[in-house]
Amino acid sequence: MQNIVLCGSMKVKDKILEVSDVLKSMGYNVLLPEECMRGEKKVIASRTHLDRICNPNNEIILVVNASKGDKENYIGPNTFAEIAFGFYFHKKVYLLNDIYEPYSDELLGWNVIPLKGDLQMIKK
Repeated sequence: MQNIVLCGSMKVKDKILEVSDVLKSMGYNVLLPEECMRGEKKVIASRTHLDRICNPNNEIILVVNASKGDKENYIGPNTFAEIAFGFYFHKKVYLLNDIYEPYSDELLGWNVIPLKGDLQMIKK
C-alpha cells in the first residue's frame, strides 16, 4: 500500500478530508496535516508535516489546490514550501487541480503533475 501525504490550505480542510476518503477507498494510506487541522502552533504543525513529506516511506505528495475565493487552483505560501520540500526530496508531487498560475514557472520546472480533478491519474 502506497502512502500519500496530503497538503493544502486549511481554508479547504473539508475538501482535503473528502479527497482523503476517496484515496482511502482506492487503497492508499493517507497522511493528513493533522496538527494543522487541530490548530496547533504553526512551528510544530509545519515541522511535523514537513517530516511526513521528507520521510522516505512516503513517495507521493498530493496538493489539494481547490479554489479560494476568486483564486482558482490556489496554493498558499506554506503549501508552496511543502511542494518545494517534496521536489527536493525526489517525491512525486501532484496537484488535485490545475497549475496555480502565480507559481507556474516553478511548478512546471519541478515536474509537478496537475491531475485536473482526476485522482485515477495517480495510478498511471
